[in-house]
Amino acid sequence: MQRFLLRRLLLTVVTLWLVSVLIFFMARISGDPTTLLIDDYASASTLEELRASLGLDKSYPEQYWIFLKNAVQGDFGVSIVQKQPVGSLIMQRLPATLYLGLVAFVFSLLVGIPLGVLSSLKRGSVMDQVGKVVALIGQSAPPFWIGIMLMFFFAVRLGWVAPSGREEASSIILPAITLGWFNVAANLRLMRSAMLDVMDTEYIKLARAKGVNQNIIIWKHALRNALIPPLTFAGITLGGLITGSLVAETVFAWPGLGQLAFLAVRDSDYPLLQGVVLSFAAAYLATAFLVDVFYAYVDPRIRFS
Repeated sequence: MQRFLLRRLLLTVVTLWLVSVLIFFMARISGDPTTLLIDDYASASTLEELRASLGLDKSYPEQYWIFLKNAVQGDFGVSIVQKQPVGSLIMQRLPATLYLGLVAFVFSLLVGIPLGVLSSLKRGSVMDQVGKVVALIGQSAPPFWIGIMLMFFFAVRLGWVAPSGREEASSIILPAITLGWFNVAANLRLMRSAMLDVMDTEYIKLARAKGVNQNIIIWKHALRNALIPPLTFAGITLGGLITGSLVAETVFAWPGLGQLAFLAVRDSDYPLLQGVVLSFAAAYLATAFLVDVFYAYVDPRIRFS
């Protein structure tokens, strides 16, 4: 078990390091932040002084070494545009992103799993067709389009919820649906398929032959075994919901890390972009590592795979 955990931990660290290399060099493709901080009529000496103060006059390997050394100590530098420590900006926005991700996660389970069960029990009926439409939209429509449509109908036309921001309690509804709809579709399809397989097994047929109540067969015996695939999927995608909030946060002006990443890309704010993306990567990898550990305890065969 210890070798398995050590191997997984080493893989997580190496992956995080590769992400840091990738985001460091990709961030510099987005443009030079000095062009946003100085006017077009500034002299060359002024421009060079600004680049030196930001540490951009050094070579890329030198810049990366400084960034990596500081990041290991928890120091992601100071935002070029906002003039605040990147760490404090991330901590200010992190609770909003965690809240949005967890609400979207709960929404995907509470909607996707019951719809999958009903769709399997009513195969070929109107309910089954509704489930297929929900799954089709969730897995094919772009999240930004879903968000805009939800905002247009429920916030602008009907006025039921706030269109953007986080001022009201209802502000979480539309971003959570936008973020979680893909997982609703995935949970629905997994649950439907798993229920259909379980309902055709011999022990379910035996329970029916013994005269066991249909509701007990469905909700006690079949559902318990059919829940394994969607719950496995849920554990894997929890980190993805927390880290994949950029589109939902941008569409609804949700004050989280996703919107902060968008601002960093727009402003070519290297330190801020690096810090946010590394935070996303660390959250995702930590979730994946915990899921691996859980599986290793549940199924000892995984430890030797």
